[in-house]
Amino acid sequence: MDTRLSELLTPFLKFLGDREITPDASLRELGLDSMQAIELLFAIEDTFGVTLPDDDMNDDTFATAGSLWTAVCATLDAQQVKAA
Repeated sequence: MDTRLSELLTPFLKFLGDREITPDASLRELGLDSMQAIELLFAIEDTFGVTLPDDDMNDDTFATAGSLWTAVCATLDAQQVKAA
């Protein structure tokens, strides 16, 4: 998982405390709510230069840091294929 994603996530996770964000960290349990998920989405898209597909805008994608990172990577890979 990219450190930029961890840095983006940190301000949205009010229950994170001193814990490290791991791929299996539950974003909901750490305090991410649906309104913050939208703000986080915009931050991810700006930081990584991607537009996540509408199909990825669901609870499964935002369940854990790892599932969110998987969606970002898949979008990055798809954009690189299109550019080639």
